[in-house]
Amino acid sequence: MPINILMPALSPTMEKGNLARWLKKEGDQVKSGEVIAEIETDKATMEVEAVDEGTLAKILVPEGTQDVPVNDVIAVLAGEGEDVKAAGSAPAAAAPKPEAKPAAAAAAAPVATPAPKPAAAPAAPAPAAAPQLNGHARIFSSPLARRLAKDAGIDLARITGTGPHGRVVARDVEEAKSGKGLKAAPSAATAAAGAPALAPSMSDKQILALFEPGSYEVIPHDGMRRTIAQRLTASVQNVPHFYLTIDCDIGKLLAAREEINAAAPKDKEKKPLYKLSVNDFVIKAMAVALQKIPNCNVSWTEGGMVKHKHSDVGVAVAMPGGLITPIIRKAETKTLSAISGEMKDFAARARSRKLKPEEYQGGTTAVSNLGMYGINHFTAVINPPHATILAVGTSEERPVVRNGKIEIASMMSVTLSCDHRAIDGALGAELIGAFKQLIENPVMMMV
Repeated sequence: MPINILMPALSPTMEKGNLARWLKKEGDQVKSGEVIAEIETDKATMEVEAVDEGTLAKILVPEGTQDVPVNDVIAVLAGEGEDVKAAGSAPAAAAPKPEAKPAAAAAAAPVATPAPKPAAAPAAPAPAAAPQLNGHARIFSSPLARRLAKDAGIDLARITGTGPHGRVVARDVEEAKSGKGLKAAPSAATAAAGAPALAPSMSDKQILALFEPGSYEVIPHDGMRRTIAQRLTASVQNVPHFYLTIDCDIGKLLAAREEINAAAPKDKEKKPLYKLSVNDFVIKAMAVALQKIPNCNVSWTEGGMVKHKHSDVGVAVAMPGGLITPIIRKAETKTLSAISGEMKDFAARARSRKLKPEEYQGGTTAVSNLGMYGINHFTAVINPPHATILAVGTSEERPVVRNGKIEIASMMSVTLSCDHRAIDGALGAELIGAFKQLIENPVMMMV
């Protein structure tokens, strides 16, 4: 029988993807492990490999199609000896979505049944109460829907569920973000009993009404911009930030960088094998500083503090339409030249959306450097599960007082954002102090 090719989940959080390009056409032979298509997620473009052999009988989702749900059938494969035309014309049964599965899924294909209507209890004088959880009415919802609703600041009780038996699923939350499917806000008495709701933001209609028609152009958000907006909004709402700023004298660093780059070995074309940047030193210094102050190399969870053994440093990289944070794993163990080489590779592949999810997900801290744009000071938003992020400004000559005399020094301001749930002020001060000591004396990074 025909084999359905499904839209794959290329990361744990992926719900939809864009079918960027088919590398095979209808009638082509397909081998197991052969790349057949390219899928765009919110962060990267990834190749999809065939898991079965056969003939590509029918392409159901043309290239260029956006927002294709995970597990939707995108093509049909005819197995060996099958009639290709018959396989291509046979309607493909839609695969069940992970969220649409009942709690106790049977091995047989699920049969669609109407949602059961509440039956009157024959002997009960009053209708049964709704299920309770911690004293509140229980809202049946998928784990992903709960997370998305929390990130968007939407009360699950206000969302109309369209899943099995009224269960709230991810698509319901997405609808609710645009104001659709939202129930009326709870009464004052009800609100007083539960958690306070966030004040609603302006609707699209209200915002556009402030501007003269024809004076603007509405550019739809892509998946990356929506993801950035959701995650950073959730971070600011849920993570209590505090900030520590310190000035660093990087005169020794600049001298060491110049000396190291001048001594770099050459390839056959007499080009240096590496060229260190100030940011390479910053990454290394942050990684070593976290090893010196290990209680800052943590992630907050409700169940306990996650204390990391290695310093996995994410580095913010600008790309068309947004940014991404590839991670230098075990950065404390790597040489400056190795860090430099990895960052050049990551930056090039990030801009062409070729990074793999494992290359930009996770990490224990992050660095955001806007010094190349002439910014001398800024604060950065923490990217959970990190507990810190270091915002790096430009290096510039400033007058400083040394031994009662005014001198000119190469100074760089850095600001450490900390998650106050995991790191207290004094502990954060120790970390940024350790960073300052390392960046001002780069030879100590090698000890």
